[in-house]
Amino acid sequence: MIILKTERDLEQMRPAGAVAATVLEEVAAFVKPGVTTRQVDQFAAERIRHHGGKSAFLGYRKYPCHICISVNDEVVHGLANDRQLRFGDIVSVDCGVIYKGFIGDTARTIAVGGCGVAAQRLMDVTQQALAEGVAQAKAGNRVTDISRAIQTYVEGNGYNVVREFVGHGVGRTIHEEPQVPNFVDAKSNQRLRPGMTIAIEPMVNAGRPGVKILKDGWTVVTQDGSLSAHFEHTVLITEGHPEILTWPAQTPSKLKVA
Repeated sequence: MIILKTERDLEQMRPAGAVAATVLEEVAAFVKPGVTTRQVDQFAAERIRHHGGKSAFLGYRKYPCHICISVNDEVVHGLANDRQLRFGDIVSVDCGVIYKGFIGDTARTIAVGGCGVAAQRLMDVTQQALAEGVAQAKAGNRVTDISRAIQTYVEGNGYNVVREFVGHGVGRTIHEEPQVPNFVDAKSNQRLRPGMTIAIEPMVNAGRPGVKILKDGWTVVTQDGSLSAHFEHTVLITEGHPEILTWPAQTPSKLKVA
């Protein structure tokens, strides 16, 4: 069942999105060569607490970390450990925060100190694919309009979208209806209505679309070892233009939304 948010709900959900966005920006600034992914997770936990929130991921289906940290060929759900980040790595950070009963869910891929041209292009295309999807998040459109926009842009640039993991509704729980694939799927064709809040999150592989889960039971990696990037926003469907609830308050926009 799709849960439409009331204006009273949104008075609480907007701050949740703002906290998630703020924490993600702080984590991005903390990421640098030499730090471990465990240190990144611990820093995120401290910042979430500082802002009065709780991790939406810790304990969810027994997930053991506060945020998801996925490096290079890791797509999503990477676990914090003693791995040291190196110059040139790309790190996808997925941050979900519970604040006053609602959840903000957002992600971005970060270059550690800098990266090569190929990795930067992958990140740029993935970020713009998110913008292409957000631009279609309008009342009267369907979920497939979002999916088609993302898939068309990604594949038009020579990359592939992951099929096994998709975006989703979000609100008081981390995963609500509808599912929001990054590829056209006739089963996810719901009409978009004002009050819907959805997490749009392209996961894009530089190589083939196939993925596998490591023995830790969580970390998703590309089957062919290629790089992967991930960007995400929580978006409100309105009577007019979509409202991004996880927009970083003090960060200039790089999203080119039509």
